[in-house]
Amino acid sequence: MDEIPPMDCPQDFRCPISMEIMKDPVTISTGVTYDRKNIERWFLTYKKTTCPATMQCVEALDITPNHTLQRLISAWQSRRSGSPPPSAKHGELAAALGEIDSTPFKVSCLKRLRSIVELGDEVKEDFKRLGGVEVLVRIMEQVLGENSDFAVFRACEEAVAVLRHIPVSDDDEQILQVLMSSNCMNSMAIVLQRGGAEARFGAVATFEKLARADYQWNYAAQDQGVGFFKSLLEIVSDEICSKASSCALKLLVQMLEASKKSRLKAIEAGAICTLVELLPESSRSKCERIMQLIKLLCELAEGRLAFAEHGLGIAAVAKKMLNVSSGGATKIGVKIFMLVASFHATEKVLEEMLMCGAVKKLVALLHVGAGQSTTKERAAKILKLHGREWRRYPCFTSDVRDYLGLGE
Repeated sequence: MDEIPPMDCPQDFRCPISMEIMKDPVTISTGVTYDRKNIERWFLTYKKTTCPATMQCVEALDITPNHTLQRLISAWQSRRSGSPPPSAKHGELAAALGEIDSTPFKVSCLKRLRSIVELGDEVKEDFKRLGGVEVLVRIMEQVLGENSDFAVFRACEEAVAVLRHIPVSDDDEQILQVLMSSNCMNSMAIVLQRGGAEARFGAVATFEKLARADYQWNYAAQDQGVGFFKSLLEIVSDEICSKASSCALKLLVQMLEASKKSRLKAIEAGAICTLVELLPESSRSKCERIMQLIKLLCELAEGRLAFAEHGLGIAAVAKKMLNVSSGGATKIGVKIFMLVASFHATEKVLEEMLMCGAVKKLVALLHVGAGQSTTKERAAKILKLHGREWRRYPCFTSDVRDYLGLGE
C-alpha cells in the first residue's frame, strides 16, 4: 500500500487522481500534471477521453514527462528524509558503470559488475540509484543494430546475466518503463532464443519479474512471435537447470492467463506436445502448472484439437488424477476433460477416455467425500453427457447409472 503523503507535502506534488506524491509526473494537453500510472489507467484501462481534474475533452492522448517537477519532488524528498547511504561498494560500482560505455572489453567489465552486485541487497539498490539498469539496457539494445556482431551479442548476454540479480518491484516505476520498452523487450527475446544457458535463464527470470511487478507487462509481451514461445518451451523442458525450467513455467502461466493471443502462439509453437510429454515424470508442483497450461490451451478450439490428436494427452492427464498428493491436479484434470468432452467429443476421444482410465476416475470421484463439490459436479456432468456411450462397461454399475439418472 502507498504511504499517506505527509501534511507538509506541497499540493502541486500530489497526483490529482490519487492525491499521492507523484513518482513519474507527466503533463497532458490540458496542462494538468498527473502520475503516469494513474493517467494511463484513466485513458487506456477505463477508456476515458476527458481530463480528470478539469473534465475538458482531451482529443490527443499524448503525455509529456514533467522533468522539472520530477526534480523538485526528488529534491524535496531528499531534504525531508535524506538520501539512503551509499553501499560499501559504491565507488567500485560507479567506476565500473562509468567505464563500461567506453571500454572495448565490455564482457570483462560486466563480469566484474556482476561479482559486485552479487554481494548483497544494499549494493543492488545502490546499483539501481546509480542508473545501472539504464546502462545495462543501453548495452543490450546494441544487439538490435545493423552492425551487431559476436562481441556485441556476448556483451548483451552478460548484461542480461547481471540484470537477473537486480530486484524489481512495482515501486521501481522508471526502471519498469525502461525494461518494458520495445527495444529492451526485443533484445531480451533475442537472448532468450539464441543465448547460452545462463543468459537464457537471465532473460526468462527478468521477464518473470516484470510480469509480477507490472500488470501492463503481459500486453507488451503479446507482440513477441512464435519463436519466443518455442524458446520458453525449450527452457521448460530443460532437465539440467530446474530453476530456469520452473521460472519459464511460471512465466507461461502468467502470459497465457492474461492473453488469448499468447495462447494461440503457444499452440502454434507446439506447447501441447511439449507439455503432455513432460507431464508423466513431473513433480507435484510442476505437474499442477503443466496441467494448468494444458487447461488454458484447451479453452481454445485449436488447443482442444491438438490435445485430442496427441496420442498420450488423455492418458497423461488421467494418470495424474487421484494420483497426486495435492487435489489440485485432479481438479484441473476434470476441467480439461470437461472442455474436451463438451466441445470435442469425437468417437476417438470418448473411446480413449474409457480405455485410458479417465472414465473410471471420473466415476471414482462420485464416491469421494460427502456432499457436493464443484469437481464432483463437473465429473457427474461429463458422465451424464456421454453415459449412453459408456454405460455398458463395468465401471458403470447400477448404482452409478441410478445416481446419474441413466436408468437401465
